[in-house]
Amino acid sequence: MTMNDVAERGLVLLGCGKMGSAMLAGWLRNGLPPKSVWVIDPHPSDWLQQQGVHIGDDLPAAPAIVVIAVKPQMMTTALPDVKALGTGKTLIISIAAGTPLATFEAAFGPAAPVIRAMPNTPAAIGRGITALIGNAKTSGADMDMAEALLWAVGQTVRLEDESQMDAVTAVSGSGPAYVFHMIEALAAAGVAEGLSPQMAMDLAKATVGGAGELAETADEDPAQLRQNVTSPNGTTQAGLEVLMDDAKGLPDLMRRTVAAAAARSRELANG
Repeated sequence: MTMNDVAERGLVLLGCGKMGSAMLAGWLRNGLPPKSVWVIDPHPSDWLQQQGVHIGDDLPAAPAIVVIAVKPQMMTTALPDVKALGTGKTLIISIAAGTPLATFEAAFGPAAPVIRAMPNTPAAIGRGITALIGNAKTSGADMDMAEALLWAVGQTVRLEDESQMDAVTAVSGSGPAYVFHMIEALAAAGVAEGLSPQMAMDLAKATVGGAGELAETADEDPAQLRQNVTSPNGTTQAGLEVLMDDAKGLPDLMRRTVAAAAARSRELANG
């Protein structure tokens, strides 16, 4: 399947909230014709109504792709709108958090190729990362197509097994919240050392944002980048001795944080 197939046969987007809108904006920006897109959303935004896409239930008989972008708690009411598309001719892609492949296989039937994807919130600005796993009916071409669509909102990685999705949820799905709290904590520490709250927050935001971009774009790995900033017996080393302490430092705290989030992800998936 290619983007030409998608343009000819159509793409159905079920749900167009923040993540759905971000994906749709990326697809249109990358050349997908608006008239090739059908959106089902009970409360279409003003922005959506200005994009020239089809809005409503009058769907093509066999679209190339259905992207499910509704919240998990809305799944039971939303899936009947597209259940008839489980013929095996339409690729089903879900970005619904915590909803396993088995849920969609039960809804669409045994013939449907289904891909489960987990993007994170920076996808809203095209800086997300999405993990993907397909069921037994998905082909290599299906995975390639899903990656091409999800590149509209950032990077992608392929999982080896669906069980890894809980760890992905705990690292990249929940991870932005950990980083936001780190910004809060770094700014508060600056205030404690005499900075104004606004100055401390500006410094913390720019430092975390800049360091993150450097980590993504530099040839060196993060360990080497850390060493590059650390002069012997200097200020950075003094701070890192606290942060990297085996018993009370960040490594142990982060292990426990991710483990707690992954455990909760498994609990939710198991009902």
